[in-house]
Amino acid sequence: MTVLIPTPLHSYTGRKHVEGTGATLAELVADLDRRYPGIRFRMIDEQDRMRAHIRFFVNGQQVFDLAQPLRPEDEVRILQALSGG
Repeated sequence: MTVLIPTPLHSYTGRKHVEGTGATLAELVADLDRRYPGIRFRMIDEQDRMRAHIRFFVNGQQVFDLAQPLRPEDEVRILQALSGG
């Protein structure tokens, strides 16, 4: 499936669009971490929860659960919120 990577994480992937696999969002994130070591820690915390500043969208719909089922034809967008003043 196609995964759109936010600009702050391009240092891991080297590009905006990557391919990934997984039957769930958790499996997709694990697959991305195998391909791009260290990227998972930037999105998922030590308690296996999505970090507060990361948002996941599947086919344009925001998802909140790493158990979210995925299909090979899905498009996953990862967004990173910016903070500061």
